[in-house]
Amino acid sequence: MQPMPLPQEMAKTYDAAAIEQPLYRWWMERGYFKPRIDPALKPFVISMPPPNVTGVLHLGHAITAAVEDALIRYHRLHGRPTLWVPGSDHAGIATQNVVERELAQEGLTRHDLGREKFIERVWEWKEIYHRRITEQHYALGVSCDWERERFTMDEGLSRAVREAFVRLYEDGLIYRGAYLVNWCPRCGTAISDLEVEHEDEDAHLWYVRYWTPDRTRSITVATTRPETIMGDTAVAVHPEDERYADLVGLEVVLPVIGRVIPIVADEAVERAFGTGAVKITPAHDPVDYEVGQRQGLPSINAMNDDMTMNAAAGPYEGQDRFECRANLVRDIEAAGDLIKIEQLRHAVGHCQRCHTIAEPRISTQWFVRTAPLAAEALAAVNEGRIRIVPERFERVYANWMENIRDWCISRQLWWGHRIPVWYCDACGAELCAREDPTTCPKCGGALRQDADVLDTWFSSGLWPFSTLGWPDATPDLAYFYPTSVLETGYDIIFFWVARMIMLGLRMTGEIPFDTVYLHGLIRNEEGKKISKSMVDADRYDPLLIIAEYGQDALRYTLLTGSTPGNDMKLAISRVESNRNFGNKLWQAARFVLGNLGQDPAAFTPPATLDPATLTNTADRWIISRFHALIAEVDRLFAAYQLGEAGRQVYEFIWGEYCDWYIEMTKVRLRGEDAAEADRARQVLVYVLEGCLKLLHPYMPFVTEAIWQYLPHRGEALIVADWPQGGARDEQAETDLAALMELVRAIRNVRSEYEVEAARRIGAVIVAGERLPFMVEQREAFLLLARVDPERLTLAATLATVPEQAVSLVVPGYEGYLPLAALVELAVERERIAKQLDELAAEIARSGKLLSNQGFVAKAPAAVVEREQAKMVELQERHARLLERSQALG
Repeated sequence: MQPMPLPQEMAKTYDAAAIEQPLYRWWMERGYFKPRIDPALKPFVISMPPPNVTGVLHLGHAITAAVEDALIRYHRLHGRPTLWVPGSDHAGIATQNVVERELAQEGLTRHDLGREKFIERVWEWKEIYHRRITEQHYALGVSCDWERERFTMDEGLSRAVREAFVRLYEDGLIYRGAYLVNWCPRCGTAISDLEVEHEDEDAHLWYVRYWTPDRTRSITVATTRPETIMGDTAVAVHPEDERYADLVGLEVVLPVIGRVIPIVADEAVERAFGTGAVKITPAHDPVDYEVGQRQGLPSINAMNDDMTMNAAAGPYEGQDRFECRANLVRDIEAAGDLIKIEQLRHAVGHCQRCHTIAEPRISTQWFVRTAPLAAEALAAVNEGRIRIVPERFERVYANWMENIRDWCISRQLWWGHRIPVWYCDACGAELCAREDPTTCPKCGGALRQDADVLDTWFSSGLWPFSTLGWPDATPDLAYFYPTSVLETGYDIIFFWVARMIMLGLRMTGEIPFDTVYLHGLIRNEEGKKISKSMVDADRYDPLLIIAEYGQDALRYTLLTGSTPGNDMKLAISRVESNRNFGNKLWQAARFVLGNLGQDPAAFTPPATLDPATLTNTADRWIISRFHALIAEVDRLFAAYQLGEAGRQVYEFIWGEYCDWYIEMTKVRLRGEDAAEADRARQVLVYVLEGCLKLLHPYMPFVTEAIWQYLPHRGEALIVADWPQGGARDEQAETDLAALMELVRAIRNVRSEYEVEAARRIGAVIVAGERLPFMVEQREAFLLLARVDPERLTLAATLATVPEQAVSLVVPGYEGYLPLAALVELAVERERIAKQLDELAAEIARSGKLLSNQGFVAKAPAAVVEREQAKMVELQERHARLLERSQALG
């Protein structure tokens, strides 16, 4: 078993590159990522959204990893059995496209290889890229159980996919038929509505005249896709449109083609669009398809799979759809039936994978009847059995579920789960089976399997339970299912989340998870989407960021810079700043360790420390504040406000523990009272060790490394106990808060008077009932405020107010800082006089400009407002300086 990969002595600075990967390997080798199963405890389980095996991980994967790992580490520290199931997705279309591009570079197509050899080639490619993705996840520091890693096409998950398909088929929830689908000619397959991205583009609206057969009357329609005229089976008008009332029931002739079609009335027609008359092409438009169903119109598919025109296109057969468009428009214009062309900007659907313009077309496909499944899935959220974070997405989810369409699940691909349906050409039988059949059970004839594969999202929809062994009743399925949290981007709530809920309920009878946590997208500093085409795209490569700043810095930035469901702007400067925070923590730990003396183990922290047992107010204050922080972090984690929880831990460590408490203990650590020094050491270690636990879900590496150097109980921070918290001391918190305000006020005066940092000043502090507290903290106050002990006066009351002194008004205190102790009076008078003259000149210049009516009337409003704000600021500065000048006498 590997020893802990740390040097005996803490280095002067934290070196992420030297610590992170060796520490990660040590965690894995020690088995800390595996759940510690306890039948008496409810486990906390996350199924990792499986990344596609199509390339490298990006910032979207990094934030997923950061959020999920933070949740896993948090619950592991709370002693819950935690399981994080890793895995990857075969990504049907995306992966096949990538491998086909590789083949193209060799001058080959998949058809040259044949189906079997092509699939072998994809498996080879998958093995290479799967290893890379796993290694990249190691680099992200994810603490998932790698022994349970799954792939959507491994043997167990493939069996789960077939079982789910057969069950749905047997229940009548899967059917095959010719319906309108979205077709990508580049991918050569049907794609779902969710896989079509609509983008606004400049286009044309062609107005085409259709004549009656005797050419005595005509009707003009407007279309954005003239090439689909070949599939027209009617012209439609609104039944209440008086312009066309006498034309309904007549027939017209398709331009060029010459086929006769009817004019029908249908309420789907928008009277304000174009001429109010529209061509109806049921085989190539979703609205027209519905009209065709109502009107009993035939559907004529005018295009081949590759979007070349078929025999229905007559003289344009074999032409590409856009070539046909140009030629048809030319011929219509030559016939005198092109009335006009208008410019138009409208949404055009593109394939999400390859960005090719998708074409609606009639095609024979496999579908899932989603309405019965959606009803159950909608009820699970509406009844509160599944919670969506943030809550506003529950309405988005409900809207989609209430208007859901049947899901086209077949794809005309080779890579993927092949549809488990066989056909007998001899007797026409159709067989859906869990095991591959050899002959037709009806006639004994030969069988051929359906050539299509399933939509990738079908197998992904089974992910939470298929990865645990379903359909078998495995111990993992019994103990770890339902899972706890499904964390993913809000952009795939319909692609994946909804389908997991539908299939989980249908297949297992239980919800697949009780909480859905949705994170937003990562954008650059200007709020733009990060893409490979950006000039500085490499700046946002998570692996390069980690190489420069470390995993902890990136993780902490992603976690604290985002809120559920909202996009975040990533500034690399923030990653750098958070790396510095890690080093600040390292330096604080070095200070603590350096002051523990010869027997550090004597200060091993207890499970909790009651502030009432301590005599020093500063000790009681920091413990009370630490206990309050523990409770607040727990509350925020329960509300999935991970960003705010992380920010509060940061503020406590840097703003209270390091900047105040450590500084206050220096006097006692250097003093002659050994017992008092030991009490400070005890509190320093207790609070620091607890802070490491609170910060561990955000910055696991630096916290584990520091924890190993500190006196501690147990073998590793990753499996230690979450801090218990305990009693509060509100009086100590109030007293220290007032003291800190007093010190800040003195520091502000020092800054305003430009007092050198090393210079000790005088002070008169009227403390009232807090005098005993100020006496107790006298040495700490002298250090923090840089006050000369010989010139400090502490009193409960004051008979006379010092002359020529800066007065401080702080809740609970009066303070006076003699000017003579702050500055050389003569030099200060001269400096202020010079500044007053400079300010007076600037005020005069600004006043002259603002009194110029030409400037006020003609300059942009923003410029005038800036100048007015500048004048106010100058006048305020002048007033403050004048007050100081008068105080100097």
